Amino acid sequence: MRIAMVGAGGVAARHVRVLTGLGARVVAVADAVAEAARRLAADCGGSAYPDVDAALDAQEVDAVYVCVPPFAHGTAERAVLGRGLPLFVEKPLSVDRDTAEALAEEVERAGVVTGTGYHWRCLDTVERAARLLADSPARLAVGSWLDKVPPPAWWTSRDRSGGQVVEQLTHVLDLARLLVGELDEVWAAGSRAESSPGDVDDVTAVAARFRGGAVGTLAASALLPAKRRAELETVSADGLRLEVSEQRLVIERPGADPEVLTPAVNGHEAVDREFLDAVAGRRAGTRMPYGEALRTHLAGLAVAESAASGKPVTL
Repeated sequence: MRIAMVGAGGVAARHVRVLTGLGARVVAVADAVAEAARRLAADCGGSAYPDVDAALDAQEVDAVYVCVPPFAHGTAERAVLGRGLPLFVEKPLSVDRDTAEALAEEVERAGVVTGTGYHWRCLDTVERAARLLADSPARLAVGSWLDKVPPPAWWTSRDRSGGQVVEQLTHVLDLARLLVGELDEVWAAGSRAESSPGDVDDVTAVAARFRGGAVGTLAASALLPAKRRAELETVSADGLRLEVSEQRLVIERPGADPEVLTPAVNGHEAVDREFLDAVAGRRAGTRMPYGEALRTHLAGLAVAESAASGKPVTL
């Protein structure tokens, strides 16, 4: 399968490694930074291009990956959809609501296979957690993403990254949607030190109400020297307690020893394999198509809006 990669940063490079390992050929790399495009193209034996249109004019491909910074979404996706090609989009989908919603409408009209970078959905441990909570629904959810400021210069600018909630905590929000249910209302507060770079909040705290009646809290911090925690904990009425993260699933039941399970699959590999299989017709679609990812993205934007306004936001 022939793939075009739009974006040549670290996330794009990871996808290139995984796709190559799965037997796909990345034949084109498009990036406005010419040296970055040339470097990644050289790594995978592809050709470098200045933008998506140049790449797609020059190469016949079966699908396109868009792995660009949050503020850069829109142009590349429209170019891909305009050619009727399957599309994989890395999260977050954008920094705003209008861009993502407009693209979702274009995806619907194009009728193409889509996938997104919410790779936690592909973990067998997350599937196990979902089955457990289907029988014993969560009444409380406690989520967190405690981390450092990532290296990209754009990350500390709210209008370029969307902030930590939109760019990082989105994985935990997605897990909450999957395991606990759709969010009904969020109230958030953020804070930042005057000495902190940029204008994004250093810390964010969120109170949430879910449509099924569960309640929860979420916390995010970019103040640590390294990533310490990214997980969702749930508590059910019968005493079932789960800890769900990318690395493990902890299951605690009253009167029983805790079970600690590690994923049998690599999420980064599984999400790319799933997309390739969908493009090839080996499965009906992906677990996280663009429209489903949009719902998680809108939840993150609602949290960011609440933190900025100091008022609850109803989804």
